[in-house]
Amino acid sequence: MADLIDGLLSLARVTRSELRPQPTDLTAIAREVAAQLIASEPDRTAAIDIQEHLFAVVDPRLARVLLSNLLGNAWKFTSKATDARIEFGDDSSAFYVRDNGAGFDMAYVNKMFAPFQRLHAVSEFPGTGIGLATVQRIIHRHGGRIWAEGAVDRGAAFFFTFNRPGGEAT
Repeated sequence: MADLIDGLLSLARVTRSELRPQPTDLTAIAREVAAQLIASEPDRTAAIDIQEHLFAVVDPRLARVLLSNLLGNAWKFTSKATDARIEFGDDSSAFYVRDNGAGFDMAYVNKMFAPFQRLHAVSEFPGTGIGLATVQRIIHRHGGRIWAEGAVDRGAAFFFTFNRPGGEAT
């Protein structure tokens, strides 16, 4: 219950906090988040590939929340994969976080970003069902968009756009 309350408070803060966008090094933030994930389970093996030179005009505090949620989900949903792979990059049209974990049924993709909508049982993968709703709110507050693709047992990919330094969107 405490985790759920913390998640709801975080969601409320994301919605109401003042935005302070500035050119932000997403690669550095992703590396820090990945290091924390690895430190949380040092015996676990997972390949984490983070592309170099990823920048966006975004509130750095909210970018950390966003990447913590997306990379944290990839970490969680690859926990049962024998050859876990997680990627953070940019395909020139959008940033993405991709993994080869549990994935999801595309029939339910429209539910993913609503609070408390979970596509996996808590007994299988713990969580509150607030993370992706928080991610979506952060992206929308920055004028971007987010979408997902996946397949059961074949992984998931989350694509999102922000403004880059200079004002162009990605």
